[in-house]
This record gives sequence, C-alpha cells and structure tokens, in this order.
Amino acid sequence: MSSSKKAEGSNKTTGNDELTTVVEELLESLSTKFDGVSTEIFTKMDEMSRRLDNLEAALRSGGENGTDTTPPKA
Repeated sequence: MSSSKKAEGSNKTTGNDELTTVVEELLESLSTKFDGVSTEIFTKMDEMSRRLDNLEAALRSGGENGTDTTPPKA
C-alpha cells in the first residue's frame, strides 16, 4: 500500500511540474507578445507625433506667409 501512495505522490508531482511548465511557457509567450505590441504602439505614436509636428509647422509657416490656412467650408 505504501508503494501505491508513493506512485500517486509521484504522479501528482509530475502533473504539478507539467502544469508549472505549461503556465511558465504561456506567461513567456504572453510577455513576448506584449513586448512586441508595446514596441509597435510606441513606434506608431512616435510617427503620429512627428506627423503632427510637421503639420503644425506647415500651418504656422502658412500663416506667417499670409496664406489663409482655414479649411474651405463645405
């Protein structure tokens, strides 16, 4: 009977180890995906900021040249 309890305990340990491994792999995968998405978002935000700066500079230079920068009415 004691050998059966040892085998049962060994199976639980193996099951726990497998579960731990699966959870660690899942967390690593999610972390990698999150890092990729974060990098992509920051890249897009930098691009948007640069484009807005360029637009703002164009609007200012148009106003300084006496050009009407107000959008046409529909």
